[in-house]
Parts: sequence; structure tokens; C-alpha cells
Amino acid sequence: MVAKPIITFKPKPVVKKLLSVLVPRGRDVMISRYGLSDEGKKLTLESIGKKYGITRERVRQIENYSLDHVRKSKEYKEATSIFKELQTVMDDMGGIIEEGDFLRAMGNDNSTRNHIHFLLVIGEQFTKHKEDDDFRNRWHIDPALASKIHDSLKKVYGGLSDNDLIAEKDFIASFLDELKEVAEKYKKDEIIKRWLSLSKKIGSNPLGEWGKVDSPNINARGMRDYAFLVIRKHGSPIHFRDVADSITKVFNKKAHVATTHNELIKDPRFVLVGRGLYALAEWGYMSGVVRDVIKKVIEKNGPLTRQEVIDKVLKERYVKENTIVVNLQNPKFFKKDEVGKYHLANQK
Repeated sequence: MVAKPIITFKPKPVVKKLLSVLVPRGRDVMISRYGLSDEGKKLTLESIGKKYGITRERVRQIENYSLDHVRKSKEYKEATSIFKELQTVMDDMGGIIEEGDFLRAMGNDNSTRNHIHFLLVIGEQFTKHKEDDDFRNRWHIDPALASKIHDSLKKVYGGLSDNDLIAEKDFIASFLDELKEVAEKYKKDEIIKRWLSLSKKIGSNPLGEWGKVDSPNINARGMRDYAFLVIRKHGSPIHFRDVADSITKVFNKKAHVATTHNELIKDPRFVLVGRGLYALAEWGYMSGVVRDVIKKVIEKNGPLTRQEVIDKVLKERYVKENTIVVNLQNPKFFKKDEVGKYHLANQK
């Protein structure tokens, strides 16, 4: 992570001076509305209205008038360098940024963040887009850049299938492919990830893989989902004890060994391929016990010699050769012809 941006001014004195141009009630409305007290508590229009015995709409009118009055004041003009500094900080962070992300970078307490937020509201350089179905609350300083980011995020989301899981490096690269006309100064991983975080529809899991947020691969909801991600990240069959350990370490969720094993057994996404070893069904492993795998191998390939059966089954199961041979010699399921090849026995 990059270091938090450093501002050279103290937000509270700046805001206090800006509010000094207002009459007492207007100033009090602004302090209450934007949480500009030391406690940092924001009040609703309705709560402020009850305090003064006026309607919420009248409170809104006072708020809008006060904002306009401050912007026309000499105190506002004198604060030009303050707003330019905030603009530079926002540009350094990507030019468009999620509101909470920006405010957290500006201060550690709610009161300081509320004062910065007020400066964004009052500053004519800054434009806010409210949260909608696609994006979170965000601020920008360049409408053209904001439009490109919005469009690119929608395109990236549109190119995802429900179960896609993409490594962060590859996901950032695909997003950059949509941003060819964006200035090079913005093409940094930390800025790209800030832009990606604007979207409510894409996200990453604790393993650094990206996809749709409504997918269990991103927003894991239980042990089975955690196990799927752990095994997928491992990339090869893994013992259920190791799956449980990994869930505990990666997701900070206590995974009992017995519970994890039971969940793996119940979910068709997992295939038992050896003594306690599980793989993902999507890797192409056949389901069933060794006998079932032998049957499927013969059904798929036709009559096979003993060694051919062994070789093919070992690609599906981590078992001893003798286990395969013992199952193959069961006349109820398999028979050997005169040339030494095994067929499925005729079952009535």
C-alpha cells in the first residue's frame, strides 16, 4: 500500500473560517448537517428541523443557501490554495476515488473526515456521484476521466462469467486494456485497484482472485466455498486435513477437520481421488469409487489390457496398483477375453 497523502493544512480551522461568514442559524445547520462538531455526529434534515421548529425542506433550503453564500465569500477565495491542494491529492490517488477511501486517507477520526468531506462539498473543483446499482459513492475532478472509468468497469464486468476467478495481475491487465487513452501517470497498481473498488459488482477474495461479487468464489459463504477456493489455489489434490488448516489460516475461520471432511463429501464440486485426498470435479477427475472409475474407463475406451486400465485409472485416482487389480478381478463387474483385455461383465 502507498503511504497516506499528507496535507499541509488543518481542516478544522479552514472550515471554521469558511463558516464564519454565515449567520448563527445557518452556521449551526451546517455544523449539524455535516458533523462538523468535535463529536463528528451528523443530524438528519428532520432532526435539525425539529430543533428549530421548521420543515425538513426549509432546512434543505438553508443548507443550499449557506453553501452558495460561502462559495461567494472572500474567505472562500482566500482558501483557493487549500482546494488546489486537495485537488492535487485526489489526482495523485487516481482522479476519481470512492468517498470512504479518500476520507480514510485524510484522517483517522470522524470529525477530521467530516471536515474534509465538507471541503469537497463546498469546493467547486469536486464532483460527487452518489451510490447507484453499479458503483459506490465517489468523487472526481475530471468528468472525462470519470466517464472512461465508469464505462471500462462496466465492460470488464460484462466480460465475466458467473464463476470466473482471475488472478489479480491478469485482472488488472485486462482492465488496463480498456483504458488505453488514460494518462500513463494513472497506470499504477494502487490506482487501478482503487478504480476497481468503485464497482459494487466486481471484487476480490482473500486469495487475491477477482470476479463477480455475487459469486461464492468471491463472496464465500461457508466451509464448502472456502474449501473450493483453497483446493483451487493449491492446484492439485490435497488431503482434507490440509484443507481445514488452510481455511483457518487464509480465511481466519476455525475449520474442524471432521466438519471439513463431511462438507467435501457432500459437495459435487469435490472428488475423492485417494485416501483422504480431494480434487476439484472441474479438473476432470471421475467421480465414484475405484470400481466405478474402472467401469467408466472401459466404457470410454473399450476393452483394455490390465496395464492400460491401471495407467488410465492412476490418472484419476491416487491409489495403489494392487487396489485397481483387485477390483478388476471381480467377475461380477469385469471379464477378461481370450486376448487378455478386460470388458464390462454382462449384468442382469
